[in-house]
Amino acid sequence: MTPDALTWLPYCGPAPAPGDWRWNLDPVLLAGLVALATLMVWRTRGAPRMLGLGATTVLVVIFVSPLCAISSALFSARTVHHVLLVAVSAPLLAWTLPDGRAGSLTLATALQAVVFWAWHAPAAYDAALSSYAVYWLMQVSLLGSAVWFLVGVRRASAPSAVGHLLVAMVAMGLLGALLTFADDALYPPHLLTTMAWGLTPLEDQQAAGLIMWAPAAALYLAAALIILGRWIGPDRPVVRVDPSA
Repeated sequence: MTPDALTWLPYCGPAPAPGDWRWNLDPVLLAGLVALATLMVWRTRGAPRMLGLGATTVLVVIFVSPLCAISSALFSARTVHHVLLVAVSAPLLAWTLPDGRAGSLTLATALQAVVFWAWHAPAAYDAALSSYAVYWLMQVSLLGSAVWFLVGVRRASAPSAVGHLLVAMVAMGLLGALLTFADDALYPPHLLTTMAWGLTPLEDQQAAGLIMWAPAAALYLAAALIILGRWIGPDRPVVRVDPSA
């Protein structure tokens, strides 16, 4: 069967049964990941190199490990995939880039939120799981918008960075809450794939919503608190001068 005939399948293949720990050994993907790792070793040193290789490792987990196949079965697994992409791999990549202009942080914050919400609209999500080209457009736009946002956070003042991270947290948490409390399962690609894993489609969607609402949003909150803590800094000891000295 030709690749064109298979484009109706998700990129990661058909939904596996429990215990089918299928790895994705797409040679083009593997070549791209090797090229990225090589670039990180060649162009970076010290901490940026380790961060870049860490980002590459996360991408391997997302696209090569059995998580890729499981995300064809479970929307909750796809949500883990997206959270690792935008909230783990993206910041690691953002901190490997050299200093320079990042553009408007407000625009970057809005764009990454719009991109994330847009790809979780049922019609767009269905299109991404029905076409290899749309699938990779989804991945690249999610990662690219998140990297731009986090580069802006890295280069912004502490108050601006904290404020925009809290906006991103609210955007992620709100989408998660909407999915958690939805009355119906919204994603047709998973209507027939979750029962083998012991979940109804609605339960799977609710689990995905909780992942966005709690741990994913908490990553933005944690980053905001770290920046805030560094900005405020520890209390400095008071130096007393002895007038008789």
